[in-house]
Amino acid sequence: MTSLRRQLLPFLCLLVVSTESPGGQQVAFQSESDAVVITVDGLPVARYVYSDPAIPRPYFADVKVPGGRQVTRNHPPIEGTDAIDHASMHPGIWLAFGDLSGNDFWRNKASVVHAGFVQEPEGGDGRGSFVEEKRYLRPDGSMICREEFSLTVIVRDDGYLLVWDSTFRSDTEFHFGDQEEMGLGFRVATPISEVRGGRLSDSERRSGADNIWGNAAAWCDYSGNVDGQTIGITVMCHPGNFRPSWMHARNYGLVVANPFGRQAMKKGDVSKVTVRPGEELRLRYGIWLHGGDLPAERTPDDVFSEYRSIP
Repeated sequence: MTSLRRQLLPFLCLLVVSTESPGGQQVAFQSESDAVVITVDGLPVARYVYSDPAIPRPYFADVKVPGGRQVTRNHPPIEGTDAIDHASMHPGIWLAFGDLSGNDFWRNKASVVHAGFVQEPEGGDGRGSFVEEKRYLRPDGSMICREEFSLTVIVRDDGYLLVWDSTFRSDTEFHFGDQEEMGLGFRVATPISEVRGGRLSDSERRSGADNIWGNAAAWCDYSGNVDGQTIGITVMCHPGNFRPSWMHARNYGLVVANPFGRQAMKKGDVSKVTVRPGEELRLRYGIWLHGGDLPAERTPDDVFSEYRSIP
């Protein structure tokens, strides 16, 4: 991220918040030794874990919608309550790559290290944000690339919008390979999964994992019933990304927005996205956490139209 873009980011987010954020709801960040807890009016929304010996890459765990219901699977999953597969690979919401210059960060065979906050977590009325530097390391400790990760939390009447902005660069050439397991992923709470009665839908009016898997979409939503309330997550792909994202959607509760796996998603030849010194690759997504005790009156299309207007 350029210094000018970093300076403008809080102002740009404030423009969005000014028409959408309910008055008086305070976003705050509580620092822990290995994580930051995001709260709204003192109630937890998510825990951003940036250092975990068992999962060597940052992730958001125990993510909640307004009203406090949890929309991601328990982390770690609870036997007898949750499906317990892929416990260390699907912790909540995450960005990971099964092939980054031949190294596997998805299956935790290489490490993403928190190098510090470029902009310390800062809350406020209806919004909060931070900017973090992450370093992608091979098993021998050498660095492949750096990621500058900007997150902005925006409070809405019917949900929380996470604005995700990641920029990758390095002094040496690196590349993103072609796998299903590449991109921004989330694992929903077990009751929301399609196998338990939940519903997958996308911007092209497809529904169900079998129809959505491998197809590009502007957004993909996973919703279901938790404690008598319909809640869900929508991942939204910014139109400025270098390529549309194909949806790696599964009926057991997984969605990954994947712009890299062209052959893996059965959409053409093998993809290899190379980033050279002096170049950068930027990925932007919106994550809408919706439902809770307040009625959800807007559709994912409505929210996406607002999200895509963010510069």
